Amino acid sequence: MTTGRVHSWDLSTGVDGPGTRFVAFLAGCPLRCLYCQNPDTWHMRDGRESTVDGLLSTVRGFAGFVRAAGGGLTVSGGEPLLQPRFTRALLAGARELGLHTALDTSGALGARADDALLDATDLVLLDIKRWNPAGYRRLTGGELRPTLDFADRLARRGTSMWLRYVLVPGVTDDLDEIGGLAAFAAGLGTVERVDVLPFHRLGAGKYDRLGLPFPLRDTEPPSAGLLERARARFREAGLETL
Repeated sequence: MTTGRVHSWDLSTGVDGPGTRFVAFLAGCPLRCLYCQNPDTWHMRDGRESTVDGLLSTVRGFAGFVRAAGGGLTVSGGEPLLQPRFTRALLAGARELGLHTALDTSGALGARADDALLDATDLVLLDIKRWNPAGYRRLTGGELRPTLDFADRLARRGTSMWLRYVLVPGVTDDLDEIGGLAAFAAGLGTVERVDVLPFHRLGAGKYDRLGLPFPLRDTEPPSAGLLERARARFREAGLETL
């Protein structure tokens, strides 16, 4: 019986893949992004032990509705590739139910995704957080190269991708850097769209409850004009943005 640590389980529409979707938020993440809104998912101990069969039994009861709505199942986090065996089994089980499948990941642990896991994945929601390696390290505490290698691998496989980019004033808003990322993304050939997501401070209360400092507590969300300029950089590279 395949088990894993799950933080939460939800239904969403449109953000975590096409249509109405079941979203499994797995526990544990190797990165510490300055803008993270879910510090309660950082540690494996923060999740509850769950079985693939148990989760899929819930999905099975609503599978007809979800299929009719053009949706499916997304495995997110935290970082789902911290638990690759569990993630693979969830995606494969959803595929057997005839559901569209999506993997929501930073790509930092992309090397852990074996071919069987990716064979069970229809769409990868890939969060490329910055294009500058030093800036990426300051933002996340990790290295950019594994994510870019994973993106290249997905492109070679012909795997569809939606890119995620969180726009933070003073942190990820350099338009030339965004232009570099846009050129890379356009060159992959399988990026269907780019979601430029405005930074917000809605997770600040979680930091307070956990007794943790929120590094960007005093950072304002981006203006509508800045959002449009960032999205324009992706469109100039021939990419669809949201």
